[in-house]
Amino acid sequence: MKQEELFLTVLSDHKGILYKVARAYCPDPGHRKDLIQEITLQLWRSFDKYHGKFKYSTWIYKVALNVAISYYRKISKEQERVFSISDSILNFPTDESEDIYQEDIRLLYRFIEGLKPIDKAIMLLYLEEKSHQEMAKIIGISPSNVSTKLHRIKTYLKEQFSQHTA
Repeated sequence: MKQEELFLTVLSDHKGILYKVARAYCPDPGHRKDLIQEITLQLWRSFDKYHGKFKYSTWIYKVALNVAISYYRKISKEQERVFSISDSILNFPTDESEDIYQEDIRLLYRFIEGLKPIDKAIMLLYLEEKSHQEMAKIIGISPSNVSTKLHRIKTYLKEQFSQHTA
């Protein structure tokens, strides 16, 4: 299989990662498309350097998060405003009995949006049920640092929820 064909296959198999990362870092659909293009470009540029030590998904997360964090910083500097998360980020159930659940999810993502870029990446990976070891490999920090940061993030999020419901 040619390198181009292999790349397209890998990208197709893992495109969900690109969309999840882009949604977490870019609530604006226009910026989200740009970010996905930038991530795809960086994945292609580094594809010949992929050495197979990690799973494709781990490698893609690492590249995608690095690009997203850089992109987020660039956009933040340019626009100096906070984006609100739109309902299009998540596919909420339409059942009215799910209203409380929907509101909790919206709040969670709003609170996550306010985190520092590295903390946002950790929460995104945590919500994807990645192990601390895998998060450490993707982000480039130690597993114990992941544990510490995750504990602090969870504490912060609990405080945000309790303040919102008080």
